[in-house]
Order: sequence, then C-alpha cells, then structure tokens
Amino acid sequence: MSDIPPSRLDLLRFARRVVVQQATASLRQIDGWIAEEERREAHGRRTAEREQQRPEWLVQFRRDGATIDSVHSGACWAVPKGARCRPVSRAQAVEALQNHVSACPACRPDTVLGFPG
Repeated sequence: MSDIPPSRLDLLRFARRVVVQQATASLRQIDGWIAEEERREAHGRRTAEREQQRPEWLVQFRRDGATIDSVHSGACWAVPKGARCRPVSRAQAVEALQNHVSACPACRPDTVLGFPG
C-alpha cells in the first residue's frame, strides 16, 4: 500500500461514483413505487368499469332454462356463474317476487324491493 494520500480529484471521482450508485438505487425504488401505483389505478379503473356494467337485478333460471328459480340483486356474491342468470329491470324483479319466485337469501332483494321478509 502506498503512503501517498489520494488526490482531491480522486476523492471527487469517488464521491461522484457513490452519488451515482445511491441515485440509481433511489430511482429504482421510485420506479417500483410508480409501477405499483399504476397497477392500483388500473385495477381501480377495471373495478369501476365492471361496476358500471353490473345489472341492478338478476333472475336465476332452473336447469330447464325456462322457469325462474330466484331473484338476486346485481351485486349478489351468491349468483352462480354461467348462463343461468339474466339481467332484468326493477319492474321485472318485482313481478317475479309477486309471482312467488324465491328471493336470494344472501342478498335479500325482497327486502330492498319492499317485500316482507
């Protein structure tokens, strides 16, 4: 090892390398935060679009495809996936309940629509 101290220029170059390394790490971290926020915003937009497309009321048909089995709210988590459910208007949902079609026990559309539970 030499006993010659580093020159002022060597020290400045070393300081520059340290700053570049720290700045690069900080930029990488900020870029990660930006990417995460972009993912959150995109998820929020997709969720809002799905909410806008969701019908207010649904009727569920029996397997025969002709007989209505039950009435659900559009936000019901218990709605079976697939072609057995169809969107309907509020008036059609009320009419189905008036014709003694079952109300979903999970979302209780009968209560929302003013039928006694």
